[in-house]
Amino acid sequence: MKKNISLFRQLFDVYCREFRLVVHDQGIILFFLFLPLAYPVIYSLIYNPEVVRDVRMVVVDHDRTSRSRELVRNIDATQNAWVIGYAAEMGEARRAMDSHKCYAIMEIPEGFGQKIGRGEQANAVIYVESSLLLRYRGLLMGSNAVAQAMGAEIRSEKIDLVAPLASTITDGNLMDIDNVAMGNIESGFDSFIMPGVLILILHQCIVLAVGMAGGAKRERPELIGYNGVNAMPSVAMTMLGQMLCYITILIVPVFFLIHYVPLIFAFPMAGSVWQIFTFLVPMVLACMGLGFCVQGIVWERESVFVIWVVTSVMFLFLSGLTWPRYAMPPVWMAISDCIPATWGLEGFIRMNTNGASLSQVSGDYLHLWILAGVYLTLGYCVQRWVVRPSLNKGYDSYGFVRVREI
Repeated sequence: MKKNISLFRQLFDVYCREFRLVVHDQGIILFFLFLPLAYPVIYSLIYNPEVVRDVRMVVVDHDRTSRSRELVRNIDATQNAWVIGYAAEMGEARRAMDSHKCYAIMEIPEGFGQKIGRGEQANAVIYVESSLLLRYRGLLMGSNAVAQAMGAEIRSEKIDLVAPLASTITDGNLMDIDNVAMGNIESGFDSFIMPGVLILILHQCIVLAVGMAGGAKRERPELIGYNGVNAMPSVAMTMLGQMLCYITILIVPVFFLIHYVPLIFAFPMAGSVWQIFTFLVPMVLACMGLGFCVQGIVWERESVFVIWVVTSVMFLFLSGLTWPRYAMPPVWMAISDCIPATWGLEGFIRMNTNGASLSQVSGDYLHLWILAGVYLTLGYCVQRWVVRPSLNKGYDSYGFVRVREI
């Protein structure tokens, strides 16, 4: 009983000391609170609205027939394009695009209507400025939809000329396709990328905050109250107390990330928030273990920002969010497997976007527990043989903090 009380007291002391360190360090508070609370809102506002609508377009019509005017009216009627006017020739249209008065040019060649009347294939060319791929994607989808609709209408007219009343049997569209994007009904960029970015933000804020705490202990040892001469809690007890402190601080940011951000910005929310929270527990533990490993190389608090710059973009690309993991070379695939955010991102998107249950993402869940065990073990080794000796060197034989000579 006395041993259990002593262990609990050591755990509580470590918890209080770590909490005091976090509260008095603005950098750690920045990563624990500002990063997960502010970044998702900022990113989501940047990518709203979901899709690019009414892209300004200039038309160069060399045909000047009813068919060419019909094509222009149909494209202008879509939500993707906005025909702001006609140009006499391509030079004038290009000058309008160079001055950013428009972002697309549609050129209708001479004889467009005659080819349609003869039953031949008629082509119209659309030039789109590629500075923003969302414009290109929107105009491509809109123009394809208009071309298919006009083609079906023309085919129906031809069939009706050959066999009257045949249009009552078919409208010319032999295979009607109704495309519904599961989990992203609007096919918006925000709903596509932000659920994955939320997990990457959570991953980075935990790793960087725990790593910065290691540098803060070396720079400000008076806040942690550890004495290298007197008896100190064991490394395992110290890590457990620190993890409990971090979990206490992270409860509100985690729920804000996985529930309230999707709720505010109308992202897909098909999964159970409690199952998602259960799924993310091993990822949080793995990130803390990775943060304990990072403490072995962070001798100053500012060193964490270098790690942030180096790893943020790399983790984004290796996560499979922007490029599929199965298309990666084996080396990069292996590195990707070692990142907790990779498995957390895949499972979170399946659960939150497509409504998968915890059992349906059991493979990702198992990988996260394996990574949690590996990184916590490595973190224990770093804390025992790297961090703890470096902290003890900050005290002299009487327990007073040493002053470094400059």
